Amino acid sequence: MHPTHPDTARYASEAQRWQAVQARDARADAHFVYAVQTTGVYCRPSAATRLPRRENVRFFDSAQQAEAAGFRASRRAQGDQTLAAAARAELVAAACASMDAADTAPTLEQLAAQAGLSAFHFHRLFKAETGLTPKAYALAARARRLRAQLAAPQASVTDAIYGAGFQSSSRFYATADQRLGMAARSFRDGGAGAEIHFALGQCSLGAILVAQSARGICAILLGDDPEALLHDLQDRFPKAILIGADAGFEQQVAQVVGLIEEPSLGLQLPLDVRGTAFQERVWQALREIPPGSTVSYAELAARIGSPKAVRAVGSACGANPLAVAIPCHRVLRSDGNLSGYRWGLERKRALLLREAQGPYDFMLAAPKRPV
Repeated sequence: MHPTHPDTARYASEAQRWQAVQARDARADAHFVYAVQTTGVYCRPSAATRLPRRENVRFFDSAQQAEAAGFRASRRAQGDQTLAAAARAELVAAACASMDAADTAPTLEQLAAQAGLSAFHFHRLFKAETGLTPKAYALAARARRLRAQLAAPQASVTDAIYGAGFQSSSRFYATADQRLGMAARSFRDGGAGAEIHFALGQCSLGAILVAQSARGICAILLGDDPEALLHDLQDRFPKAILIGADAGFEQQVAQVVGLIEEPSLGLQLPLDVRGTAFQERVWQALREIPPGSTVSYAELAARIGSPKAVRAVGSACGANPLAVAIPCHRVLRSDGNLSGYRWGLERKRALLLREAQGPYDFMLAAPKRPV
């Protein structure tokens, strides 16, 4: 909580919080939850539930604190289907539309004023609803506009830069690698001229291909046939210059093989992760699942703040280009069964079994130079 902020001060005392609960005050939802000791559940202040007796109510700054104290979320259907919840979603959707359409990204203060909220309250509300900060969403929106501009026929790189909302070309070029993974002109031309180094090797799960652009690792592919992996890489970057790696790069392949054979190493590989803002949220959450642990697709969706987006989470896992480094193999169906691993269910089963058993010695096959 931020005690000096006026929104927070409005709900600082228990008396003020109880008054907000009685009034179904939707503005209070971003500041606290209340729990009922006789039922063991907690609710948002605006939830359309029957008011409990005051002596049975406890207040918490967040749902996480309430759950840590042993309370569970209220499952009453009307709890989150109130007009206040719909209004919050509408405010956030309007803000997203503004950022998607704007030539110049609106400031936090402008977005908050449009929503009729303070900047502090709007920031918390937006992140609670989307899982992203307004700035992160605006950057993703600008990156989407840039890709669309560069993909247009006869596109001018300069026009695309300014058309995507960058105020100067120098500001764009300072972050070009992060946004595109390669030079803008090369991206516009389908990767033509971009150099991608790669190497093939063998590990206990079969063939492995590791590729690196100027920015970092751009692909980790697993399969049975090394030639098929190479064709996969060519399909991903049809106009790039693919270069068989030297001995120095093959050492990096050995590190990746080591990550597969001993997941607890936790190597901090440079990851060239290209994807939508949603995919990036999913992939970040995947990297936070420790070795030996698993989650369901529903649990993963809840962790990124989008509990209803279970199918989209599954699609993001399937689009993961970095086997093991982004451990999508640690996600299971809600019934605990294996499903949906792009590198094959047997490899998924082997990885999970290895992580469950803990570290052990392995004879690693040395990475081989591509022919």
